[in-house]
Amino acid sequence: MGYGNIGTVKPIQRISLVDTIVDRLQSEISSGNWPVGTRIPAESELTKVLGVSRPSLREAVRSIVQLGLLEIRQGDGTYVVASDASEVALRRMLSEADTREVLSVRRALDGLAARDAALNRTDAEVAALEGHLKKRREAVTREDLEAFVDHDVAFHIGIATASHNRLLAGIYASFDTSLRLSVGPNSCMSDNTDEVLDELHSRLMLAIKERDPEGAAAAALGLLDRSEAMPDTPRD
Repeated sequence: MGYGNIGTVKPIQRISLVDTIVDRLQSEISSGNWPVGTRIPAESELTKVLGVSRPSLREAVRSIVQLGLLEIRQGDGTYVVASDASEVALRRMLSEADTREVLSVRRALDGLAARDAALNRTDAEVAALEGHLKKRREAVTREDLEAFVDHDVAFHIGIATASHNRLLAGIYASFDTSLRLSVGPNSCMSDNTDEVLDELHSRLMLAIKERDPEGAAAAALGLLDRSEAMPDTPRD
């Protein structure tokens, strides 16, 4: 009787104690036991519960800090600042990307989000989107840039959420920073173009409300076309 090919047998990977601690701590974060914004248990408590040494725990915590999930605040403790390492990595990539690259990716995502939102949105989601659009207009009238940015970004992320595609909504949420930059100090509030952009936003809102996927996608792309046509920082 012959033997099988030993070349197909892979060696068993040994997992270090630090890697095991990292996995355990990440599990606490991803499961929601340690929500974003909360301080994790003290070092002394964790070493006792996990049955590990302080040096091993500290090395594991440093690894998770590098992933962007934890933040060490001197004299205060260690806090959870994110729950998904992949989303953190994507945010970092977006922060370093050229604005034209971001617009190119958003062209694919915005059309899909708008189309799916028109098909899947709930009445409550429509009401929330209309509320953000109304507050966006009120912010323009008051010349309140901070409120304008908040509601403009919430409107666009809300569309992705209304698509009911969790993966799409998660990816789109990573655009939060780039969206805020796109409607920053050089926004339509300062160059008197909001009347045009408001009409485009209204067209997008109406298409989603009337469950018109093609109209919604066209309106979303129209907003990006307008953004690309503007000088310097792209805006919506």
